[in-house]
Amino acid sequence: MKITVCEFGNGTDIMEQEWQKLVEHVKSKGSDLVLLPEMPFYPWIAETDKADRTVWQASVEIHERWLSRLSELEAPTVVSSRPVISNGKHLNEGFVMDKVTGYRAVHHKYYLPNEKGWWEASWYERGEKNFTVIQTGLAKIGFLICTELWFGVHAREYAMQEIELLVCPRATGRVSTDKWIVGGRSAAVVSGAFCLSSNFSPRDGDKMKWGGRGWIIEPEEGHVLGLTSSDHPFLTLEIDLRMAETAKKTYPRYVSD
Repeated sequence: MKITVCEFGNGTDIMEQEWQKLVEHVKSKGSDLVLLPEMPFYPWIAETDKADRTVWQASVEIHERWLSRLSELEAPTVVSSRPVISNGKHLNEGFVMDKVTGYRAVHHKYYLPNEKGWWEASWYERGEKNFTVIQTGLAKIGFLICTELWFGVHAREYAMQEIELLVCPRATGRVSTDKWIVGGRSAAVVSGAFCLSSNFSPRDGDKMKWGGRGWIIEPEEGHVLGLTSSDHPFLTLEIDLRMAETAKKTYPRYVSD
């Protein structure tokens, strides 16, 4: 199957401009699955520690509108996260949009940072501590949204659920890019799954100094198969899911708890 990860600028105007480039890329490559960054369709709200419910609602509405545009990619499956209000709770919802089954909420972000630039715990609430695999027409998929990547026990749990794709939509900065790639490699090895990530791309004048570097990492040895960059913001590779099945039979995946 063909997987596309990406990086693009964060902001409504930038997103509109770069969306068409992503659409063209995905169509030309015939991608089966596209992973977008974390909450991609509205300026990053957790930059400030002053939570504003009006801003949250605006972000919810913009993301809702963009859901109808995901079909423009013409990919069977699109994966990302978005802000939602569910039963009165403000949550970061990981979702899969599938051509056959439509929209499915899969996971609500549980581990929330709260520091300069990433005041997420001030803006929204934890979801349930629920890390389960969703079966799509293409693969078994599990989520570790951004900070969740550092809680490796869940990558191990996913291995026990025979995961094939571990998706990590991110919103991470430039100074920590190398560290995040190390985390992605470790998660791929522990889960025995292809680890995929997309992030926001740096732009002149950005306060957040985004790190870019979407990745595709293989499951057996954690080798990085490809990275995005400012010059090459979209990456599409063909992968063989049988590698994930084989990986789980080898060290360290087969070792019992």
